[in-house]
Amino acid sequence: MQLAMPLGQLCTDFGPNCQRKFHDKIVPGLLSILDDNSNPRVQSHGAAALVNFSEDCPKAILVQYLPTIIEKLEQVLTSKFKEHVEQGNKLVLEQVITTLASVADTAEDKFTQYYERFMPCLKYIIQHAVSDKLRLLRGKTIECISLIGLAVGKEKFMQDCNEVMQLLLKTQTDQHDLADDDPQISYMISAWARMCKILGKEFQQYLPMVMGPVLKAASLKPEVALIDSEDMKEMENDEDWQFVTIGDQQNFGIRTAGLEEKATACQMLVCYARELKEVFAEYSEEVVKIMVPLLKFYFHDDVRIAASESLPYLLECASIRGEQYLADMWGNYICPNLLKAIEIEPEQNVLPEHLNSLAKCVEKLGKGCLTGDDMGTLVTLLTKLLQSHFERQAHRQEKRKDEDYDDVVEESLMEEDDEDVYILSKIADILHAFFGTHKESFLPVFEKVMPFFVKMLGPERPWADKQWALCVWDDVVEHCGPLAANYQSFFLQPMVEYITDKQPEIRQASTYGIGVIGQFGGPVFADVCAECIPRLVSVIEHPDSKSPENVNATENAISAVVKICKYNASKVNVDDIVPRLVHWLPVSEDVDEAVHIYNYICDLLEANHPGIMGDNGANLPHVFSIIAEVVMQEVLEEKSEVYLRLLNIVRQVQANDQMFQACLSQCSQDQQQALSAALSK
Repeated sequence: MQLAMPLGQLCTDFGPNCQRKFHDKIVPGLLSILDDNSNPRVQSHGAAALVNFSEDCPKAILVQYLPTIIEKLEQVLTSKFKEHVEQGNKLVLEQVITTLASVADTAEDKFTQYYERFMPCLKYIIQHAVSDKLRLLRGKTIECISLIGLAVGKEKFMQDCNEVMQLLLKTQTDQHDLADDDPQISYMISAWARMCKILGKEFQQYLPMVMGPVLKAASLKPEVALIDSEDMKEMENDEDWQFVTIGDQQNFGIRTAGLEEKATACQMLVCYARELKEVFAEYSEEVVKIMVPLLKFYFHDDVRIAASESLPYLLECASIRGEQYLADMWGNYICPNLLKAIEIEPEQNVLPEHLNSLAKCVEKLGKGCLTGDDMGTLVTLLTKLLQSHFERQAHRQEKRKDEDYDDVVEESLMEEDDEDVYILSKIADILHAFFGTHKESFLPVFEKVMPFFVKMLGPERPWADKQWALCVWDDVVEHCGPLAANYQSFFLQPMVEYITDKQPEIRQASTYGIGVIGQFGGPVFADVCAECIPRLVSVIEHPDSKSPENVNATENAISAVVKICKYNASKVNVDDIVPRLVHWLPVSEDVDEAVHIYNYICDLLEANHPGIMGDNGANLPHVFSIIAEVVMQEVLEEKSEVYLRLLNIVRQVQANDQMFQACLSQCSQDQQQALSAALSK
């Protein structure tokens, strides 16, 4: 237990870098703890720590250990199930089922080959664990089955899907017999949401059976009371009520029973709207009328968060009823209430969700979705939020000068800082949504808040300010192209200098920006593209460039060089760069930038560029092994154009058997198997 708990916490606090660096020590250690049958509590903590490891673990790393982990979990599950039947013990059994669910969730399709080893036992537990003392075990098993189904996909899960659905429906039918605090309720509602995701539009057949209870729970109005201080004394120990004093003699109380169920039901409606789209259209108006008023449901943060999250998905559902219906729903009802919610939201942890909802609604609706008045309101709101950002930051700096400042105060200040940065990131998302949909026509609006993002680029500003300001300026360049040159005096010099900043997040935002300057900036930025090449190369070829904390910034720097070479190379000697490019590969972390990089590699290979091919094709085996690694790591989507281009190049090499064998000899066994599987599809 002494080892498992801190290991699990380390994986949570420092993941996924912790998993990347120390997986070879963590996994064997945790699996050995699972063998401690004489100490079930220790076993349970070991299994819980394996959940922490799995949740943030990159799939490629977990898959390396999957056979060993599965074998161990199967051993423990079998022995503990037997122990439960014989002795009634269930502590380790409950935890190992949760661990299995977490491993499947991360492994995804790689779990498919192990599906039959667990599903019969899990279904048996749901069918027979019906006593009150087994409610938690049954709930966790429901969760595990639904997560496994999501991992292996519809095609594999269909063999058991109908039986599982009937078990869930039976629980749904019997729900009136369940106590308010029955743990099965939340597990089951979450499982319904996953089943919806698995089945997609085929889930429509179950909607009439599940929507009634969900709508009822989402519409629940809590019992509230205004009582004086004398009556308060009699009720203050009642755990079903929460009270807030609003004067010398009066207290406001709310009965908390049912609030968690209401929140879960709202989250379920979010899932249905997201997954079912037009199939959910018949419910969209009723659900909108439930959700929009809940933006002001101050009794429960998760209810407001779910209400906000649902809105862009409900708009998509409603779009099937025509543009005018959609415009009326948005302009007359959702938009004014969402803007008001942003203005008056009291909780710093909920506000970003409202901002995120607005950004997604703008992306769904496109250009012209806000009237002139609404746009003015938005500018006022953003101005207020950005002013508050600077004021709160200055206030924290003053607190650090107080005589009572210590580590406890600093921890609280850091939490506030994280909240502010998250809000800032969502403000950036809103601007991203408007630039993406409105392009250069949004520039006059942006200019009204632009001074804040100029100020954030200052060298004295915290690194997160610089990061998010760079992201905003990246959008200006990406979506406004050469017109961005009108603003270069505000952003260009800091963006170039921050290419080599010590903070990886700043480097990533800066190098991405240089990439979009190369791709979209046009001839007006040709000189600065050439100026940036040495800086980018220094980042890429730094000894620690591929370390876990640096790899994303490095891959963005590689992509920036590629984009300059492909789109803006008038002042650059591409022939000097291409031979070095071969040695910078593979890239596998930033999948979006990988598309640009490997498309350019295909361009070079298809043109037989000597820099990529080497003398007499000497580089070809190395390039071939890079392609094999990309296929093995599943960096690119199988149906994407660039993936098919890479496979086509492999097939061209395959036509020359001698060359093909020479290339294969440079690949690992796993790479060869991945290529073989890809070529056979």
